[in-house]
Amino acid sequence: MSRILLAEDEEILRMLISDTLEDDGYELDEAQDGEEALKKMIAEEYDLILLDYMMPVYTGLEVIERVRSVPERRDVKILMLSAKSQMADQQAALQAGADYFMAKPFSPIQLSEKVGEILRK
Repeated sequence: MSRILLAEDEEILRMLISDTLEDDGYELDEAQDGEEALKKMIAEEYDLILLDYMMPVYTGLEVIERVRSVPERRDVKILMLSAKSQMADQQAALQAGADYFMAKPFSPIQLSEKVGEILRK
């Protein structure tokens, strides 16, 4: 079973994403801000990180840069989720080390398909 960390500060969205991915059979762990996400990403092994761009304490970009500096976690797949959907924002996320970018709003089906696609690679 694939392990996913969901780092999202909006509780309603976090619940929706969790329910969707748990129904798909994934094991989910959650973080509600960048600091909690960073601690979990360093302490635990995940197959995929779903990371919100704008979070309290550390932004998604700051979390990525710090995690990518930890040799044991450099290869974890990261899908950045963001309402900031301009090309410059997408490029900033990818340059920081995100592997994928998904603009909000998205449907649970779109997210489920994207997660499945990433984890099958």
